[in-house]
Amino acid sequence: MDESRLAEIEIKLSFNEDLLEELNRTVAQQQQRITDLEQRVRDLRLQLQRSLPPESDAPAHEIPPHY
Repeated sequence: MDESRLAEIEIKLSFNEDLLEELNRTVAQQQQRITDLEQRVRDLRLQLQRSLPPESDAPAHEIPPHY
């Protein structure tokens, strides 16, 4: 293997290492964002449950008997 071929492989390897690091950072940031959004959904669900009146025995979407 000649020197130019070896240098080309080293350059490609270096580029791939940089790309892998960038991808790792991106995945870590996305995972943190997903975790944050999941927490916000839990908080909103809890807030919604607290704001709704308690469920009654009769479903709200039930058709009245005279129909």
